[in-house]
Amino acid sequence: MSTAPPTVATLTAGGVDLLSWRFVQDPYATYQDLRDAGTVRRHVVKTLATELNAWVVTDYDNGRALLTDPRLSKDAVNLPAIVNARAVDPNTSAPEHPRSMLFSDPPEHTRLRKLIGKAFTMRRVERMREWIEQTTDELLDQVITPGEEFDLVEEIALALPIYVIGNLLGVPAERFGDFKAWSGALASVDISAEEKQRAIGQAFGYLGQLIQEKRANPGEDMVSALIEADDDGVRLTDTELMSTIFLVMNAGYETTANMISSGVLALLQHPEQLALLRSDLSLLPGAVEEFLRYESPLNLSTIRFTTSPVQVGEVTIPENEIVFVALMSANRDPARFADPNRLDVTRTSNAHLSFGHGVHHCLGAPLARLEGEIVFRKLLERFPDWELAAEPAALRWRYTAQFRGLETLPVRLT
Repeated sequence: MSTAPPTVATLTAGGVDLLSWRFVQDPYATYQDLRDAGTVRRHVVKTLATELNAWVVTDYDNGRALLTDPRLSKDAVNLPAIVNARAVDPNTSAPEHPRSMLFSDPPEHTRLRKLIGKAFTMRRVERMREWIEQTTDELLDQVITPGEEFDLVEEIALALPIYVIGNLLGVPAERFGDFKAWSGALASVDISAEEKQRAIGQAFGYLGQLIQEKRANPGEDMVSALIEADDDGVRLTDTELMSTIFLVMNAGYETTANMISSGVLALLQHPEQLALLRSDLSLLPGAVEEFLRYESPLNLSTIRFTTSPVQVGEVTIPENEIVFVALMSANRDPARFADPNRLDVTRTSNAHLSFGHGVHHCLGAPLARLEGEIVFRKLLERFPDWELAAEPAALRWRYTAQFRGLETLPVRLT
């Protein structure tokens, strides 16, 4: 949040303060120093409202390997006790995570992903293309008077994903604002555990009502499809349904919104790349991948813990330790990407980690890519001239530990 005062990065349990305002505004120099110092160190990291001592892996090769390592668990049953044991404040108590695809390991994860995959298909995503194109045009028509300043974050980058996820789930438009508020509360670094728990409670309360409504009156939406998803007579429980919808609601909204706004900013800051992309729109799919690599919508991977000792380079991470992979750092690792701090819309071999890797690779990645391609194509086709309507130094990144997104992006499009 812009009201948070800048703070000086300080040493914590082995490294710099990854929760400081200063770090959030410019993490890349710090991540370069951490990679140079040995790629894995112990830091204080915040998950929901709990500050905890955790291992952060900053290089690409080890990060990618750990995302598929079965010794790193996401099991919801055992996770809270390990979080509590590693909490900076021993008096805090980590909230329990409902069992879901995100917080489970194979074979439970395999069962859930198979069931959810029956509802969240490529065919369903592709069927949304025409509607997303129409919605994007309507948003651009409504908010843009050529040459006048507007906030691309609020009017386009945040608005479109909310509409898309709401349409996908079959949520009434009047509840979209609630989704935005709940997601913002969960992402924030500087609100209390009570406020976060209140947001979770409100979200799950509403989702329970939504599931009841869809059971009574099913439609063509994803919630109805999840209710009906069946694998040899096995279906999702009510808790699994709510946690799945909650995951789609948050992951599909935040990451796509951040990718759109940071991608536009990257092009504004690299006018030669903007001109190149404008001259050849066939580069768009690769450009979207480059936006995702260059400014990952997620700073850190979701939480994991070790079930046995894990060797990372010269460091052994003991059993029952919390581990995060710094996706932003891995995506700028010069050992994997040539000239990693340069935006290059023609970059090939762009196997970034922004959507994760392995069995927990983001199920919604095809939808996010589709939205990105449509938005950037519309912006490039409709507006020949783009201008940043603020000094770059005045731009602020949202004060969150997990996500990487701009607070505002004032622009003029002509």
